[in-house]
Amino acid sequence: MGDTGPCGPCSEIHVDCRPDAERTQIPGRDLVNKDHPQVIEIWNNVFIQFNRKKDGTLEPLPATHVDTGMGLERLVRVLQGKSSNYDTDIFSGTIDATEKITGLQYDRSDTKQAIAFRVIADHIRAIGFTIADGQLPSNTGAGYVIRRILRRAVRYYYSYLNYHQPLLTQLIPVLAMQFENVFPELQQQVEFVSKVIREEEESFLRTLEKGLKRMDDIIGQAKAGNIAGKDAFELYDTYGFPIDLTRLIAQENKLQVDESGFEQEMKQQKDRSRAAGAIDAEDWIVLKEGSNAFIGYDRLESDARILKYRKVTAKGKTAYQIVLDQTPFYAESGGQVGDRGWLQSGTERIEVIDTKKDNDLIIHFTLALPTDPSTNVQAIVDATQRQLTTVHHSSTHLLHSALRQVLGTHVAQKGSLVNAEQLRFDFSHFAKVTDEEIERIEQIVNEKIRENIPVVIKSLPKEEALKLGAMALFGEKYGDVVRVVVMDPNYSVELCGGTHVGFTGQLGSFKILSESAVAAGVRRIEAVSGAAAYVFMQEQAQTLRSIKETLKTPAHPVKAIEQLQEEIAQLRKQVEGFEARQLQGLVTELERVAITEKGRSFIGASVDVSSADSLKKLCNDLRTRGEDRVVVLTANIQGKASVAIGISDAFAKSSGLQAGKLIKETVAPLIQGGGGGQPGLATAGGQDVSKLPQVIDAIRAL
Repeated sequence: MGDTGPCGPCSEIHVDCRPDAERTQIPGRDLVNKDHPQVIEIWNNVFIQFNRKKDGTLEPLPATHVDTGMGLERLVRVLQGKSSNYDTDIFSGTIDATEKITGLQYDRSDTKQAIAFRVIADHIRAIGFTIADGQLPSNTGAGYVIRRILRRAVRYYYSYLNYHQPLLTQLIPVLAMQFENVFPELQQQVEFVSKVIREEEESFLRTLEKGLKRMDDIIGQAKAGNIAGKDAFELYDTYGFPIDLTRLIAQENKLQVDESGFEQEMKQQKDRSRAAGAIDAEDWIVLKEGSNAFIGYDRLESDARILKYRKVTAKGKTAYQIVLDQTPFYAESGGQVGDRGWLQSGTERIEVIDTKKDNDLIIHFTLALPTDPSTNVQAIVDATQRQLTTVHHSSTHLLHSALRQVLGTHVAQKGSLVNAEQLRFDFSHFAKVTDEEIERIEQIVNEKIRENIPVVIKSLPKEEALKLGAMALFGEKYGDVVRVVVMDPNYSVELCGGTHVGFTGQLGSFKILSESAVAAGVRRIEAVSGAAAYVFMQEQAQTLRSIKETLKTPAHPVKAIEQLQEEIAQLRKQVEGFEARQLQGLVTELERVAITEKGRSFIGASVDVSSADSLKKLCNDLRTRGEDRVVVLTANIQGKASVAIGISDAFAKSSGLQAGKLIKETVAPLIQGGGGGQPGLATAGGQDVSKLPQVIDAIRAL
């Protein structure tokens, strides 16, 4: 599976699908693993019996097994007597639907168009099933894999089927119906999955269009008939442009792409990415063989023996991973963060900074090792952090059921984070949760808290638990026997491996902090409970007291704020009236200092105005009062340089002068700023007010 770890010899089963005449010419055994399209592997069995260490040595494993993997599509191809996986009924329905949508025919060839049909049929399954399973497209981790697969499919139909609107989303109902009996989850969420995919497609199609515009710029700047590798990589990295699309457009414009330069840029990015996330783990130092048991549901301290440990280095920092024979530390899973605490041996105390799972091993992360790892240690969980985290986990269950009660049973968990500070809960829903709905959800959860319901936890066979109506949570893996958490059989029954309070009354209170969108059809609620809710409410109460003191109206602060807003609106109108009269006076005053040369009128002045908008309005009024007129006004507004240039329409047309161009080429560099606008009127802002007199001289000289 990797450079180190479990491994062993393998046995492969191959099938020769060629006609009899070809078999007589070359035996099938001579074409095994030679990439022949008709001599294919359908099954691989790996006999796991060794552990490969970092130095390459193999040590026998205490338990051996067979890791078996059969290719479903290839097996179906053999059984149905087809020459390609894509001719089987696993893919044919999707390909037929794509033909109807695009109006094109799939001819089973090796053309780009035919390949596009196959790419779409393959990728839509990976995308649809995975999103239905709870993994949403994103910029990191598994979510990024889904986004890349989806974008690759979009690029193929955009480039080779000439289809420039969302296509994949139209295939989801077809896929859901086809696999209804083997993967019903997709049919149950067909609307949700379709919406997620549509939003991803629309977003990327907009990016593709922007990329095509950037491509036009690059083609215009191409030197020696060549598109630089750096430019090709920019198209790929910034706009999601595949190199084959860049190559195709280049060929249409009789250009070549520096693909070696592109690959070099790609390699540098991958190297940077690998270096940033690289973890160098040394071999495990095994002190004793044994099982690794979690005993932390009922205990927060226990004696333990270190079974094994290893040193790991990531981002230049060294840490240690320690495995105990038994531990009260909860390992991160199901949205609940891992426990923190200490490993104590005599007077020596090692801090545990995190606890995670790796292949069912509970691993404690520390920054140091006990001086003598072979001695027994006392494992001590940080009880305060565990309690605060537990309160938020139990609150999440009450929240989940309240959401389904208020918003509808379509609500399904799409991710969660539970820690000592707060809870974060992502769920499927298509609209913003209204203030009234938020209040109702809070009311239900707090009612359940006040009822002080016993939290009943029991282990049951998975099928029996599901018959009770237990909800399985996203991100959890379940065995044949599952842990069921019940908070009133008629309200909340969930499968969960996390830690929970004994009675809902221990949660104290519950308060929603925010509600927002995180993806297409996915909303997020952040909330607090227990001590964190009390702290939040105290902070809100203090804020309210401060407002009352500031307003000097302890009885009716809202009314006082409304009165202030009315007064501000009235004052603003008065100020606007004063400014309008002031600007009118300035117009008359500046008209008197206009300089006329060769029939052209020039006004250049520094004025005292309160805002850039006033400066722009004054400039516009002046420019429209003369046939051939240029106006340059400058102002120091709160320590920042502001400039407005106005050119009468007639003069802009006859002279070719453009205010926007003057701002960008002459004014912005002088005042160390930026700006722009139309040919007749443009503005700029900058840092250097000392250069404002030079601005007027520079424009007049032009």
